[in-house]
Amino acid sequence: MSSLQERKKLLAVYRDGLLNDTIPFWFPRSVDTEHGGFISSLDRDGTIIHTDKSVWFQGRFTWMLATLYNTVEKKAEWLSYAKHGIEFLNKYCFDNDGRMFFSLTREGRPLRKRRYIFSEIFAVIALASYGIATDDDKYKKQALELFKLVLKYLRTPGMLPGKTNSEVRPMKGLVIPMVLLVTAQELRKALPNEPLCQQVIDESISEVERDFMKPEFKCVLECVGPKGEFLDNFDGRTVNPGHSIELGWFILEEARIRGKDRRLIELGAKIVDWCMEIGWDSECGGIYYFRDAKNLPCTEYWHDMKFWWPHNEAIIANLLAYQLTGEEKYLRWHKAVHDWAYAHFPDPLHGEWYGYLHRDGSVSTQLKGNMWKGFFHLPRMQWYCWQRLEEMS
Repeated sequence: MSSLQERKKLLAVYRDGLLNDTIPFWFPRSVDTEHGGFISSLDRDGTIIHTDKSVWFQGRFTWMLATLYNTVEKKAEWLSYAKHGIEFLNKYCFDNDGRMFFSLTREGRPLRKRRYIFSEIFAVIALASYGIATDDDKYKKQALELFKLVLKYLRTPGMLPGKTNSEVRPMKGLVIPMVLLVTAQELRKALPNEPLCQQVIDESISEVERDFMKPEFKCVLECVGPKGEFLDNFDGRTVNPGHSIELGWFILEEARIRGKDRRLIELGAKIVDWCMEIGWDSECGGIYYFRDAKNLPCTEYWHDMKFWWPHNEAIIANLLAYQLTGEEKYLRWHKAVHDWAYAHFPDPLHGEWYGYLHRDGSVSTQLKGNMWKGFFHLPRMQWYCWQRLEEMS
């Protein structure tokens, strides 16, 4: 990718893949014109195989659609679909306490509510992006108020039940500062003068650096004690390379936004370095799902499988690290991940990507969407890499 011609060729892979493959696979077939919202559980050819609705994906679909409208083209169809998502979110997805459900029936009746706050997080970014698209302060304000509610639940002891008995084994997860960081970044686009956004961004990055990054293991841990203590058990030794590398590029993105902030570049790049070292399967290629910080056996049976989304995040992270540092190693890593992913995940017959591969890259299941996989990680990668390569070209 050292030449302008190579960059333009790669740019076309991401741009054309997004516009001519990923978007047409999901739309209009995922749009429920009868009951509202989006259906994310699709078979290999796009046939609907499960009609329950993921609240995560009501927000994620809407965010991606509004973001495309805001940054790529003022396409009425994208805005119309985003409106479709916002209307369903506001009509069916909120519980009486202001929090949100996790899953609903096709008609919008609540099935499950979880102790996590990710439904709310994805609704915040959807509302913020839709507020920008429509230039409507109502949605921007709703996004801010929901974000404040998320912070209240996270920061008030006892409001959210813990994963384990906190009196016996108190611990905290990497995913919280990680999602707060990127959510505050998205909210800041809608409300650039809101001081809470910058405050949460700075606090989240500081917490990651102080408590979750472990130089002695050269990794970012998924779980630590309340003050960053290392927990020498299955949970405490778990490394999720996909999560960590996603966090790495969120920090690098903050560095880019701040005009190539040197300290943040070094921090984000260090995370990317660690993740590629611990996460890459040197024998079969691709990125492992879980690793153990002490190189002990992992407890989850899918630890060596290759999921689509860590590869999406690694492609972004290494491209961005190269853009900000100019270091050739990120170019080599980007090519390695890109080449392996594009050799194994895309479905040449029906389009989009398979989500779940065995360690050797063979397809585990042919479905293209479920309650966890939908119109998010892949299109975000294609869109984001297209934008960065435009800058670099």
